[in-house]
Amino acid sequence: MFHRRVLFVALAATLVSGCASMSSPKSVADTIAATPSLSTLNGLIVKAGLTPTLQGSGPFTVFAPTNDAFKAVPAKTMDALAKDPAMLRNVLTYHVLAGKVMSGDVKNGPVKTVNGASVALAKAGDFVTVEESMVQTANIVATNGVIHTVDRVMIPPVKK
Repeated sequence: MFHRRVLFVALAATLVSGCASMSSPKSVADTIAATPSLSTLNGLIVKAGLTPTLQGSGPFTVFAPTNDAFKAVPAKTMDALAKDPAMLRNVLTYHVLAGKVMSGDVKNGPVKTVNGASVALAKAGDFVTVEESMVQTANIVATNGVIHTVDRVMIPPVKK
């Protein structure tokens, strides 16, 4: 009986501490870091030195490519991004808007990204697209913005 109580108390303490950490608010960067399906994106954000920015006051809207989206990018492109921090930052900031845009607030048309280029947003019913990427999971709320997972990595147009 004593062992069952000890086990129950230990289990209850684990559940309470786990729930407390799950409910504590997190920044966009911390939310991405805590999401297993965004681990590739998180690694690239760290490599590009964007973590402090995405932990900042924001607000930000991030169209976050999933690990599967990054698997579809040619290895040659991923290698080039790994070797060129400026290019990597350019690609990553192409997925970020200044401001918080929930999926219900999307208006069809171009919007400017943090890297200065525009992307085409579109909404049809419950479906939201950004360029050719489909939003898979919308409205992941963070303390400083919102994250929408997408099924493709968007490559910005070459700056002239």
